[in-house]
Amino acid sequence: MTEQQPIATAPVADAPPMPEAPPVPAVPPVNPVNPENPVGAVSPENPVVPVKKDRRVLRAVLRWTATVVVFAAVGASTAYGITRMERTDVPGLETEADGRWAYPAITKPPLPSGSPAPFAEENAAALHHADLRKLLLAAPAGARTDEADKELSGRNGWLATKDFLAAYESAEDREALAQVLKDHALRHIAARGWTTPDGTRTRIYLLQFESAQVADVLQQDHFTSYDSPQHALRGAAEVHLDEEFPTEAEVVDVRHYAYTEAKPYGAEQVRQAYLVSGDVLGLVVQSRKGGAAAVPFQQTVVLQSQLLG
Repeated sequence: MTEQQPIATAPVADAPPMPEAPPVPAVPPVNPVNPENPVGAVSPENPVVPVKKDRRVLRAVLRWTATVVVFAAVGASTAYGITRMERTDVPGLETEADGRWAYPAITKPPLPSGSPAPFAEENAAALHHADLRKLLLAAPAGARTDEADKELSGRNGWLATKDFLAAYESAEDREALAQVLKDHALRHIAARGWTTPDGTRTRIYLLQFESAQVADVLQQDHFTSYDSPQHALRGAAEVHLDEEFPTEAEVVDVRHYAYTEAKPYGAEQVRQAYLVSGDVLGLVVQSRKGGAAAVPFQQTVVLQSQLLG
């Protein structure tokens, strides 16, 4: 067998360009009415008339496009709405019960005609012109008022000074505070109390003075200090700053000073908070055998602050 020799190759010169093929004339479609006149040909029998597109297909496409746009807009607005709502406002997304009480909606009482709001620029003394009795927080759902709670309503809704002072343990403190309140021209005391089914007793006192300056002086000089109040309430000898009270719970134009009774406490635990809002000095007290829960106490303080702010 003879061995096959490789085929020698040589460089191939660039081939001359091929001539372009002549364009193929377009064949117009046959006119079924007049085969001799194709569609599109110009003649007296076949004038130039644009062919109409199928509008049904176009309308269907537009309808589907509009539907998709509407659903996208609705979905986006729904998602935005849910992100703007509180979790407990969305059905099916309620958080587990955290111990909060069911309070009625907060509604501030109307101001007398021509009277400014307590922190309006024209109200230099920061006076609350609304009826102080209507600035008291309403009791939550399920709460009851026993005889001791009813006594806080006083006469015509005004509590006597001696009945307010009865909340303090020491006779010496009660005597000293009585003189302080007299010297600083106490105007009114409004109070309210209730007891919830778990046995927590709540008492709220609002004391009104001649100006915000007077209330500030009383708070600083006679009622609060950094770590504990200056006068012990009944059953709460060892009370210290409530460090668990959330700092973000501050209400504009209202200061709060929260304290709690540390373990070991006696038959019941006492929580308390002093509030300062313009010409009003407030006191919120909650007590319960075995321990007063923190959440409803914080809730009560914040809601009462909102009414005063």
